[in-house]
Amino acid sequence: MPTFRTGRAAEARAARHLRARGLSLVTRNYHCQGGEIDLVMREADVLVFVEVRYRASATFGSALESVTFTKQQRLRRAARHFLVHNTDLSRLACRFDVVALSPRRGRVVLEWIRNAF
Repeated sequence: MPTFRTGRAAEARAARHLRARGLSLVTRNYHCQGGEIDLVMREADVLVFVEVRYRASATFGSALESVTFTKQQRLRRAARHFLVHNTDLSRLACRFDVVALSPRRGRVVLEWIRNAF
């Protein structure tokens, strides 16, 4: 498996994984004051806000554990901003997923948690 040197590589792998499972990419790296969303995907009539986390080591916690309450609040704020500025998508149901990538036994393991929070 290739090593991940940047968050972009982890985001690209997460996007490929989700697309292979039927989701379509709406946008990536959506920024606004107070927050950012790594991937905005669509699964049928559901808009999926995806946080991608990569940890090279679990010394300071796993990739999943790094999605703190404060980070969740920033994601919610960014999602509200996205919906206000993309009214054509605001009618869709929404959910927050996390894709966590971490090394395990010499390879990078991907975990996809639907409705993470």
